[in-house]
Order: sequence, then C-alpha cells, then structure tokens
Amino acid sequence: MSEVDGPDDGPGARPGRSESGDGGGSRGEPGGGTDGGARLGGWTRFVTARPRLSLLVALLLTALAVVAGSGVADRLGSGGWEDPTAQSTYATKALEREFPASQPNLLLLLDAGRSSVDDPAVAAEARRITARLAAEHGVTGVGSYWQTGSPELRASDGHEALIAARITGDETAAARTLDRIAPSYRGTSGPVRVEVGGPVAVRHEMQTTIKEDLTRAEMIALPVTLLLLVMVFGSAVAALLPLGVGIIAILGTNAVLRGLTEVTDVSVFAMNLTTALGLGLAIDYALFIVRRFREELATGVPPRSAIGVTLRTAGRTVLFSSLTVAVSLAAMLVFPQYFLRSFAYAGIAVVLLAAAAALILLPAALMLLGDRVNSLDLRRLFRRGRPDPTAGGAVWGRMASLVMRRAPLFAVATTAGLVVLGLPFLGVKFGTADDRQLPSGAESHVVQQHIRDGFPGSPGGALEVLAEGSATEADYARYKERIAALPEVLRVDGPLVKGSSAYFSVLPKGEAVDEGAQRLVGEIRSTNAPFATSVTGTAAVLVDSKHAIADRLPWAAAFIAIVTLFLVFLLTGSVLIPVQAVLLNALSLTAMFGAVVWVFQDGHLSGLLDFTSSGSIETTLPVLMFCVAFGLSMDYGVFLLSRIKEEYDHTGDHREAVRFGLQRTGGLITAAAVILAVVMVAIGTSRVANTKMLGLGVALAVLMDAMVVRSLLVPAVMRLTGTATWWAPGPLRRFHDRFGLSEGGTPSQGAAPSPTPDTTPAPETTAHSPRPEAVASRADA
Repeated sequence: MSEVDGPDDGPGARPGRSESGDGGGSRGEPGGGTDGGARLGGWTRFVTARPRLSLLVALLLTALAVVAGSGVADRLGSGGWEDPTAQSTYATKALEREFPASQPNLLLLLDAGRSSVDDPAVAAEARRITARLAAEHGVTGVGSYWQTGSPELRASDGHEALIAARITGDETAAARTLDRIAPSYRGTSGPVRVEVGGPVAVRHEMQTTIKEDLTRAEMIALPVTLLLLVMVFGSAVAALLPLGVGIIAILGTNAVLRGLTEVTDVSVFAMNLTTALGLGLAIDYALFIVRRFREELATGVPPRSAIGVTLRTAGRTVLFSSLTVAVSLAAMLVFPQYFLRSFAYAGIAVVLLAAAAALILLPAALMLLGDRVNSLDLRRLFRRGRPDPTAGGAVWGRMASLVMRRAPLFAVATTAGLVVLGLPFLGVKFGTADDRQLPSGAESHVVQQHIRDGFPGSPGGALEVLAEGSATEADYARYKERIAALPEVLRVDGPLVKGSSAYFSVLPKGEAVDEGAQRLVGEIRSTNAPFATSVTGTAAVLVDSKHAIADRLPWAAAFIAIVTLFLVFLLTGSVLIPVQAVLLNALSLTAMFGAVVWVFQDGHLSGLLDFTSSGSIETTLPVLMFCVAFGLSMDYGVFLLSRIKEEYDHTGDHREAVRFGLQRTGGLITAAAVILAVVMVAIGTSRVANTKMLGLGVALAVLMDAMVVRSLLVPAVMRLTGTATWWAPGPLRRFHDRFGLSEGGTPSQGAAPSPTPDTTPAPETTAHSPRPEAVASRADA
C-alpha cells in the first residue's frame, strides 16, 4: 500500500472530517486497500513523483503553444452562420462562379455633398473611380449607378450613390485584398467623399474589432480576477495558481484552434469563448482543489497525503464537472454552421486542458509549495484579530436550514420568479448578423445605415434566383411574370443569361430579412418553373439557417440530456437527482433568455450598453448561449451534488447532507461564479453586439444559477423529495455499485439506499453514526 493509499497516510489521518473552512475537510483516506483506492493512489504518486520535471515539461509545452498559436486570430473567419448544405449556399457559390456581379460584397458610397450625383463633374469622377476599381486585381463584377442607372443604387435625395463590386476568394483572401485597396479609395476624391462598406468590409471590421476587444477584455479580467482570488484565498501565492492554470488552458487552446484552421473553418468569435472558459473554468477547478488541499494541510497531514485526499474528493468532482461541460459544448457539433461548430472546438479543448492542468500540473505545484501555499496572506492587513474559519460556512448552513423549513414556499416562489423573468423570450424574433453588430461609428456600419435610411427598396438585400437548364426567352418571361405577381415583390430584374444558366434579382418590398422577405423565399421556391431553380440572398440564408437549427436542435438537446443524466447518475447513484439537475439547470437559464430579448432585441438599455438593436436575435446565438450556460450551470451543480453525496454516504441523513453540502460549497460556488461573471462581463465590454450579448447573458445566467438555483431552489426541491432523492431500482443500483465512483474511487456503498426494509436501514439507524452537530442541526431545523 502506498503512503497515500490508506488511513495511515500521516499523523493527521482521521475517521471524521475537519470543520474548518467553507470548502470541505475530509474523512481521511477511505478505500485504501481496494483496487479503486490503489488506482487513485497510483495517480497521486504519478502527479507528485517528479513535480519539478512535470512543471518544466508544462513550461516547455506552453512555450510551444505560444509559438504554435501565434497569429491564430488572422486565420479565423467572421462568418459561419449559413448552412453549407442549404439551397441558398449552393446558389450563392454558383452565382459567384457564373455571375459575379450578382453577388457584390464591396460597396463604395459616394457622397456628392450639396451637389447631385448626376452633376457632370461628380459623374466623371465616379466613372473614373469605377474604372479604377474594375482594374484592381482580385476584384470583379464592378457596376455603379453611373453605368446602369439603376434607381436602387441612387439615394432618394440624389446626393449619394453606390459603386458595387465583388472581391474574389475566401474570407482571408478577401480581407487581404480589402486591406490593400481600401485606403486608396477611402476619403475625399475630387467633388465626392468615398466610404467603404458592404459585407466584406463588415466582416473585416468585425474581425479587427473583436481582436482589439479581446485584448482589452483580458487586460480587464486578469487583474480583477487576481484581486478576487486574493480575497477568496487570502494568500497571494494560492491566488496565482488558478490564474496560471487558466493561462495555460487559453494558450493551449489557441494552438489547437490554429491547427484546426488548417483543416476547417473556425470563427473568430470562438476566441472570446476560449478566454472566458479558459479563465473561468480553470479558476473554478483550481479554486476547489487548492481550497481542499489547504484544508487538508490544516489538519496536520503531510503535503503528499493532502494531495491524495484532494484528488480523491475535489479532483474527482473536477473530472466529472469537466465531462459535463464538455458534453454540453460538444452538442454544437451536430449543427452544420461552422460558427457553432467553432465554439464546440474551442470549448471542448479549453475545458479538457483546464481540467488536465488542474489535475496534473496543479498537484505538482502544490507538492512543491507545501505549507508555503498559504504564504503572503494579504487579508491580514485589513482585519483585526484571528479570523473565524467557520463563519462563512455557518451562514450558508443557516440559510440551508431556513430554506428546507420553508421548502414549498421557496420552491414555488423561486420557480415562478425565474419563469416570469424568461417570459420576454416568447416574443423572440430571429434574424441575421449584420453591420449593426458593429459600433455606430464604424465605417461599414455608417455606409449600411445610409443605405437603409436613404435608398429605395433594400439594396444588397435582394433575393437572387438561379435558373439552370435549357429554356427559351418565353420560358424566362413567363417565370418572371409569376414572380412579379407575388404580393411581397417590389421589382424583378433580369434575366441575365449565360449558357444554360440565368439569374433573376428580386427586390422585396420591405426590409431584407423581415417576415415578408422570409415568406417571399418560400413563395419563390414553390413557384412552378420549366427549369431548376434555387434561391439565395440574405433572407434565404436566414430561412435555411433557421431550418437547419430547428431540424437538429432536438438531437442536440437529447444528446446533452442523455449524457448528462448518465454522468450525474455515475456521480450520485440516484435516478431522481440527474433528472432534477437537468430540469433545474434549464430553469436557471430563463432569466438569461428573457434578458437577451428585452435588452438586445427590444433595445432597452441600448444607450447604456452602447449598441444598436437590429430588432432581432441572430439565429445561432440562443443555441450557443444555452450550451455554454447549461454546461457552466452543471459545473456548479456537480460541485454541490458531489459534496451532498459525500456527506450522505457518511451519515445517511438526507437533510443534514443537503445542509452540510450547501454549508461547505455555498461560499466557494458563489466566489467561483462571481469570478467567472467578471470574466464574462469583461468579454461583454466588446463593441460587437453579439459578443456583448454572449458575455453579459452568460454572466447573468451564472450568477442566477449560483445565487438563486443552487442556494434556494436545489435545497428546497431536495427537501421536498426527501430520502426518495437517493432511490434507484435494483439493476441500476447494482450498475452504480460496480461502475459508479465515490470518494476514494471505490464503488459507492451508500449512495442509493433501497426503499426495501430488508436491505437498507432507515437513515436514523444507518451504520454511519451522525455527528453531534448533525443531530443539533436537525433539532434546530
């Protein structure tokens, strides 16, 4: 038996638990002689045998990750909202190949000031600029108002007009071309002032803005997080450890994303998630491990024994937590949009790296530090006398007792409150990400706003219809008449014929992506034609994206639910607790979704938060926010349930287990949630509306989960379900006895007492004797 495998690990080994601190204490080293204990003891030996070598290897790998991940932001895309298998995507690629002028992605807005765009001097300069743009390498399909006379390219007041073109190549190549040519066109040119806009400019400006905002968010989050960690730990040395784990996770994930860009598209928005989850989860995991390690040291055991207990308790919880978060994020892989898939790539990588660093590198650092982990206690500068280590836990214990005494009231009131906060989501309207994601002063936003406000119809928002197959002029004419007769159509242009292909441009009466335009997509697709047709355009992309999400959403939800239920069952051995966990987690997200619609769709607080509301929510954002917030909620749920399960196995007293679990983890979960919320709020300072929505929305969800659901709803519901909470049918109970894990890594022996009297004693007569304070707490309750 190794020195960390059994109850003889050190002079401080004991059958009971320490009562100091909010985070825990231990029951010593159960299961030392079992195979499970040997396995975990072996893991302890592995991570502590060569601590200096482990940290040196980690340092070298981190340095390599810095090199491998350098320049990753320049290789990331700013799109990815469309379904690559959809009809609109096919039509877009075909039109780009055959009719590049039909898919302009670059717009030059020429402002003639007080003059008319038809003034001879203005027209001459505009034609010169048009010819110059047409001669640029990588630019095709150049057209302008002065060439075509198209009314949709001329502002209603006659002082502005457009030059449209297409920059060829993928997002990266188009961005390089734009960087090369835009400065020579932007600004005053003779009698006109030129501003650069269009989809390619919007994407490029969004990408640049996100990179700048991410740097600023890191500069905000890191020092504030360090300050909060010092307040939580007291020791500056202990506070630096979680921050180090987070930095390793972020740098490692950047290297992973850089590698993925060689084989697939990755969204630039994923970098925000990398920073947020890298810091947030790494800090969560390290927070629990360092706290538990310090509590074990306080009992007098040597560092190696303290690490053994820590890995068998907090380490096991971290492992389960990381798996549940990864499962929630992995669900986004079922969607075809690379915007969502990118978050799965980044999220899974950063979660696994954070857990690996917390379970491998952190124990090595703690082994080297030993008692010095408590060095540089900065809190003593601001307090008088000796601190009471149990004060915070006592507050949470009294709260738990109060909630359980009034369980029906707290359960009903909390549930009703969360449902009310979520009601605005019933009025959600889905749309696409456009220039209004950018700050109001961004050049491409200004250009698009001028077009929306001053040009007839919706330039750039037309629907393109690709016709393929043999057809006569009469066939094209009859088809054009059918489309023009549709009630939402303002005008139909075309056809432009090339070989056996042709395309029509259909201008909707309203906005480019309003409900009328979306209905028009379906009407055109159902219109009979003597040739094959496919429809694209902004509204068509939105319709196809909504269909793709609706088609795959049940599969993603089922995947999250089934795997989460299974993992929580392995952790607890209960049938009811996993169901409670999934339902309460989903309920905790209602406030986030309600706030997203009330603020970002309806525009409330837009002045305070400095964004422009587009009147809709980008289709993929709710899916992303659900997966991220659900995973983080499960993170805290696992921490709480693990401690409740640990206590229930020890005492067999359900109410005391709930009280004790909240007492021990309530303060720690709240601290972790506040720190993660700070990171998300820092991300939410972004000038890009979608990133702002993601950061602030998830921050709200995390705080609601930790401070409302975990503190009030969970203990109330568990009090109402009573000892039935731990029930499982015989076959599942035997499965858990064999494969489930409890503290020490051994099969759980008291996780799910059977309701049959001949196999399991009642809680009050369990073989585990309740502690005196447990009896006292029941008397108080």
